[in-house]
Amino acid sequence: MLGTYLRKMSATRRRSVTQQLPGGPLVGAIDEGTSSARFILFEAGTTNVVAQHQVELKKIYPQEGWVEQDPVVILDAVRTCIDQTIKKLHDLGRNVDEIAAIGITNQRESTIVWDRTTGEPLHNSIVWQDMRTSSTVDQLLDTVPNRTRNQNYLKPLCGLPFSPYFSALKLRWLQDNVPRVAKAINDGNCLFGNVDAWIIWNLTGGKDGGIHVTDVTNASRTMLMNIETLKWDNKLLNFFKIEKSILPDIKSSAEVYGFIKGGPLDNIPIAGCLGDQQSALVGQQCLKSGQAKATYGTGCFLLYNTGTAHVDSKHGLLTTVAYQLGPRANAVYALEGSVAVAGAALSWLRDNLDILPNFGRAQSLAKEADLLTGGEVVFVPAFSGLYAPYWEQDARGVICGITIDTTTSHIVKAALEAVCFQTRDVLDAMNKDYGTKLKNLQVDGGMTANSLLMQLQSDLTGVNIVKPNMAESTALGAAMCAGYAVNVWDINPDEPIDIPLTTWTPRFDENERDICYNRWKMGVERAMGWNS
Repeated sequence: MLGTYLRKMSATRRRSVTQQLPGGPLVGAIDEGTSSARFILFEAGTTNVVAQHQVELKKIYPQEGWVEQDPVVILDAVRTCIDQTIKKLHDLGRNVDEIAAIGITNQRESTIVWDRTTGEPLHNSIVWQDMRTSSTVDQLLDTVPNRTRNQNYLKPLCGLPFSPYFSALKLRWLQDNVPRVAKAINDGNCLFGNVDAWIIWNLTGGKDGGIHVTDVTNASRTMLMNIETLKWDNKLLNFFKIEKSILPDIKSSAEVYGFIKGGPLDNIPIAGCLGDQQSALVGQQCLKSGQAKATYGTGCFLLYNTGTAHVDSKHGLLTTVAYQLGPRANAVYALEGSVAVAGAALSWLRDNLDILPNFGRAQSLAKEADLLTGGEVVFVPAFSGLYAPYWEQDARGVICGITIDTTTSHIVKAALEAVCFQTRDVLDAMNKDYGTKLKNLQVDGGMTANSLLMQLQSDLTGVNIVKPNMAESTALGAAMCAGYAVNVWDINPDEPIDIPLTTWTPRFDENERDICYNRWKMGVERAMGWNS
């Protein structure tokens, strides 16, 4: 296959061969998110998409606050996307032999355990949004020395506070509450991974020799990896009572992990892996310290590149690994602020309240609100607590400021503003931690199609909002890392890929922004402590 062949060539010979290919070599990206799975083929070194396919994914809600997905359904969706994309590639008169490597990007924190001998999941995936581990958090906080219940007790080691969000809590819950999982661990048959590890293990052979690996970005979301050494940490493992033998090997974000076995991509290397938010950071080419991006999807996630320094946040942010371009490269770190509910607020208005016909109508309805009285509505969508910078699992959603004149248009606009205010919460914390005020925020994700939201984001934060005119930043990051690993894609912070941009600039003055933001903070105060 091309990827294997290219790695054995000299650089001069490699360039000669790739230049003879129709459009150059291809690099694939498996993009497995919460709502869908996709497979996309890029022309190496460019944003040109040659072929792609997408399959929607459903979530399972066994009870309030629980969110699951079927790992087999996830894997089947990935395989379907691959099969259909390759058919489309053949329809274009192109060949699988042109594919140099595959990268993977995935929903982070979502936790899967499976049997190494049968390959069968031992439980549904516990999705990152799931809140069932709140009681586990409380139990573990009681074991903190001196009974201080310090949420940041482990943060110096792993960069993360105690929260139901992270994988170690989900894994500990599975050990404690699912006998089948506990037995598999005792018998030495259990494997754990986030979605990336599950996909890589299965594509590289599964029970017949699959490679059990993850990368540093996904490992940094578990609470089990030492943020400095980039290795599983014995103190963390002992604290959570988790066996190291069930964990995947930690690799860099850009190296050959193994080769796909079977199917249309047989013997093509998997050579890149990043959690979806880190992959978007790379795809947005925020490769220099001081650059930041926000991805607007089900939630909203802001990452601020801090270079090779892992900054310990004093204002409620996370320290995470942004990427590591090869096993001998230094890791690059980021400050991260996670907003649990962004697009999910619009889904709630559509599916639960039936006041939003579809996402496309959100912009026009919000515009209508400006023509009506009854404004100043604040919507805090803390459906399952608040993430950064509050980390308040007992918060619950509130809608404040309703009058007799309030309409559905006001509530829809308040939902869009909630995304912007939560983003400002995070940006303010980042500015305090890093000491430099951000001027430009790169954005991507499905919600960026709403130009009113982007303008509101600029107005309410006072920064320029910059959107690349291509929709595949997350998949692009994984493809870049995979292509880099097999020497068909150069990643140079000083020579980024040329991508046309759309920019929104602030219209509000500082006083107007602060009045709106203070009203939001009043709403947040009312949301706190509802579930305590």
